[in-house]
Amino acid sequence: MRAKAVIHAKAIPYQVPVSQELSGRLGAVLQVLYLIFNEGYSAEIAGAELSREAIRLGRLLLDLLQEPEGMGLLGLMLLQESRRAARTSPDGDLILLEQQDRSLWNSDQIAEGISLTERALASHRFGAYTLQAAIAAVHAESFSADSTDWHQITLLYDRLLRIQPNIVVNWPAALNRGGRSQ
Repeated sequence: MRAKAVIHAKAIPYQVPVSQELSGRLGAVLQVLYLIFNEGYSAEIAGAELSREAIRLGRLLLDLLQEPEGMGLLGLMLLQESRRAARTSPDGDLILLEQQDRSLWNSDQIAEGISLTERALASHRFGAYTLQAAIAAVHAESFSADSTDWHQITLLYDRLLRIQPNIVVNWPAALNRGGRSQ
């Protein structure tokens, strides 16, 4: 509310950035969308609403800009959201991915998420969100944790590490190498 008052008081005009500026701003927009989604994904009370809003905004962004990383982020959000019904027990306890009832996963969201991820990958102009979506897609396409293509997941984490080297990416990659991927 204060931001609107400042904009109004200073008579700052609203201007749509020129197309050359949009790509430079896309990373920050995608990051904000993903933060909104993650807040909703981890929240139990109003979480679904917040996640749905991030997905809605992701769709709107994709309508405006057909950028591969926007496709990848929307694919990632849909693939993650598809598991919402299986993520927690009736008591609210978190259920690990390998123990989730996959029949509760939303197949429409999975199909759309995989399609968006494949389109982003086919562009050869993708980044970290698309690679994370590809990892989520491998899980979503598996009938069980045991049937998961852990080798493919390790390869995707390796590629993700090359473009986004940090502890959050490093930890699952190392875990996959020491566990199922061998």
